[in-house]
Amino acid sequence: MNHPVRMFDYHAWATQTLLERIKELPSTVLQQEVNTSFPTIGEAFAHVYALDKCWLQILNGTSMPKALEACLPLQQETLRYSVDEFAIAFSELAEQFGAWFRSQDDLEQFIALENPYAGTRSIRFSEIVLQVVNHGTYHRGNVSAMLRQLGHASTMNDYSLFWYRESPKLMSEEEQNDV
Repeated sequence: MNHPVRMFDYHAWATQTLLERIKELPSTVLQQEVNTSFPTIGEAFAHVYALDKCWLQILNGTSMPKALEACLPLQQETLRYSVDEFAIAFSELAEQFGAWFRSQDDLEQFIALENPYAGTRSIRFSEIVLQVVNHGTYHRGNVSAMLRQLGHASTMNDYSLFWYRESPKLMSEEEQNDV
């Protein structure tokens, strides 16, 4: 089993699961202000989307400073998206990650990551994928707390629930049979 691919598949599923829950709520919920790490749920999703896109560019060979320069404006461009627009954007981005995974022979390959905030270091592709997943999990937790502050229930999107859903999309048939 390819654990980084499986974890990314979880990340894509969990994001869509949370967005599906938000579709059940009044459309204004994305832009309602909350006193937390992000002023609105829309801004939290915009942040995750922009950084996921940034990491994909890095995986595709763009330096981190150039990827940040290209992707951080996406946060402002997407913060007013509707739930449906976020669902489409995240779905399309998951397909792009899927194409990248299929093009890779070795996710344990090292690259030099030039982080403008922390310096340069060698990092594996697999570690970048786990950063994407971990970052998304953290902020889905923020969104769940924001929903509760606004008087709405969230939805379960834990990895343990993911185990019981239908076959993962990003895994090959051979990997699915190993699960």
